[in-house]
Amino acid sequence: MKTTVGMVKSTTWSLSFADFKEITKARLAISVVFSSIAGYFLGADQISGLSIALLAFGGYCMVGASNAYNQVIEKDLDALMNRTKNRPIPSGRMSVGKAMAIAITLTIMGIVALYYLNPQTAMFGAISIFLYTSVYTPLKTKTPLAVFVGAFPGAIPFMLGWVAATNDFGIEPGTLFMIQFFWQFPHFWALGWMLDEDYKKGGFKMLPTGKKDRSTALQIIMYTIWMIVISIVPVWGITGALQLSVVAAVIVFLMGTVMLFFAFRLYEKKDNVSARKLMLASVAYITLMQLVYVADKMVRLWI
Repeated sequence: MKTTVGMVKSTTWSLSFADFKEITKARLAISVVFSSIAGYFLGADQISGLSIALLAFGGYCMVGASNAYNQVIEKDLDALMNRTKNRPIPSGRMSVGKAMAIAITLTIMGIVALYYLNPQTAMFGAISIFLYTSVYTPLKTKTPLAVFVGAFPGAIPFMLGWVAATNDFGIEPGTLFMIQFFWQFPHFWALGWMLDEDYKKGGFKMLPTGKKDRSTALQIIMYTIWMIVISIVPVWGITGALQLSVVAAVIVFLMGTVMLFFAFRLYEKKDNVSARKLMLASVAYITLMQLVYVADKMVRLWI
C-alpha cells in the first residue's frame, strides 16, 4: 500500500512539474535566460556567480509569469487551436486560480531578484511583463501590429544582461536591444507562416499582410537585412564599450546571410517547409550570434 501511495504521489508531482513547465513555457524561458546571461558577460568587467544566478532566476520568473498570464487571458482561444488545446488550463489540468497564483508569485520573486541586482534591471523586467500581457496579448486578435509591439518585450533579455552587469542604459544595451528587436520579425513571421491555419482558429493575426504571400516574405527579407546590419555595427567602433572584431563581424555576417538565404527561399516557394527552415535558422542565428559576441570579447581580453 505504501509503495502504491508513493508511486501515486510521485506521478502527481511529475505531472504538476510538467504542467509548471508548460504554463511557464520552460524552453522559451531558458532561451531568454541564455540571452540575458550573454548580455551580462558582454557588459561585466568582473563575473559574479551570485549576479548570474539572480539574473537567471529573475529572468526565468519574469518570462514564466508573462507566459502564465498569457495563458490565463487566452485560455478560451487556446482551446480552439490544435497546438495549444492540451495546455494545462484549456485541458482542465490546472485552474485559472492556480495559474494566476503561479504568475503572481513568479512576478514578485522575479522583480525582487532583479531589483537585488539593480533597480534598472527590475524596471525593465517589469516593463517586459506589462508590454507582453497588457499590450501584445490583447492585440494579437486585433491587428498584425501585435508582432511589432511584442518585439519590444522580446528584445529586452539581451539588453537586460548588460544593464544587470553595469547598472547603466546607454548605446551598448540599446544596440543589443535593436539586434534582438529586428530578429523577432523573421523569427515570428516564419513561425506564424507555419501555424497560420491554426492561428486563424483562435482569431490571431500574426502575419503582416494576413496572408502567406510574397508581400509577407518580402517584409521578412527586409527585416532580416536590418538585423544583419545592426548585428555588425559594433565593428565600426561607434557603440561605446560594445565592440566586435573584424573576424567576429565576418562570422556574424555570414551566419546572417544563411538566414537571409532561407528568407529568399520562402519568398520563392511560399511553403511551410521553407518557413520551418527559416524559423530553425533564426533560432540557430540568435544563439550562435550571442556566443560569437561573448567569445570575441573573451579573445580580445586575453590578447
